[in-house]
Amino acid sequence: MRLGVLDVGSTTVHLLVVDAYPGAAPRPAFSYKTELRLAQLLDDRGHLVEEGAQRLAAFVADAAQVAEDKGVEQLVAFATSAIREAPNGDDVLTSVHDQTGIDLTVLSGADEARLTFLAVRRWFGWSSGRLLVFDIGGGSLEVATGIDEEPDGAFSLPLGAGRLTREWFTSDPPVKDEVRLMRKHVRAEIARHVPEIERVGLASHVVGTSKTFRQLARLTGAAASSEGPYVPRHLTHEALAEWTQRLARMSAAERSALPGVSEGRAEQLLAGAIVADAAMDLFDVRRLEIGPWALREGVILRRLDMMFQ
Repeated sequence: MRLGVLDVGSTTVHLLVVDAYPGAAPRPAFSYKTELRLAQLLDDRGHLVEEGAQRLAAFVADAAQVAEDKGVEQLVAFATSAIREAPNGDDVLTSVHDQTGIDLTVLSGADEARLTFLAVRRWFGWSSGRLLVFDIGGGSLEVATGIDEEPDGAFSLPLGAGRLTREWFTSDPPVKDEVRLMRKHVRAEIARHVPEIERVGLASHVVGTSKTFRQLARLTGAAASSEGPYVPRHLTHEALAEWTQRLARMSAAERSALPGVSEGRAEQLLAGAIVADAAMDLFDVRRLEIGPWALREGVILRRLDMMFQ
């Protein structure tokens, strides 16, 4: 069957169409996305502004039509931290439904961590042993660990690359004190949760997912995305720490000229690097693999499990 998944993230809204069969990996058939940057369309109280709500409704309507055109039989639509944490999130969801007929399910941070972990487990398999998974989104950081398909340790923190950029940086490039204070904040937030992950056991395989990790790995020499998902990619903490310092001295325009860095994400790449550097350091990770599957694939896999069980 043909399944569509519409992911309303803090930076990107992405429709992924896949062909799915029992016992087989879902095969991507079509992708349709845009960078709405909802995390940057919030007012001082954290409400999604009317312009952001209307842009979202318009894209959801377009995506629903694309899904229909591509023969999608079921469309699963979900939203993450930008909508989850907005005080007017329910009003936005109602408005989107009234204008498009699409119901957006809001995932909790714990849901994001569990579903991302499921996708990583399915990709790397049982032979990878205990997994430790990091995912940096636009609005939040998810960390999960486990030996099965359900993590036995997981948490979500409001340390997304887009959110931190908006809340901590006032210039481009940011001044040194802003970088230092953000770094201090990020490390303190993550450090509080390190014991709850470490007490369940040391990981034998560490994986980073999300666009942020893929871009950082590309900067340190990993293969380009055009070479496909089956090419092994990794990121070392030593190389990441060096690049984090370099990114702090660059403007967004200079970052966008780097290999693998899109113009839309260049502004928030430094914040993402600071979070990745902190996570790898505090969990004593010298090297991690880059996982091609993340939250969207986790949602797809969970839906397929329910359909074909």
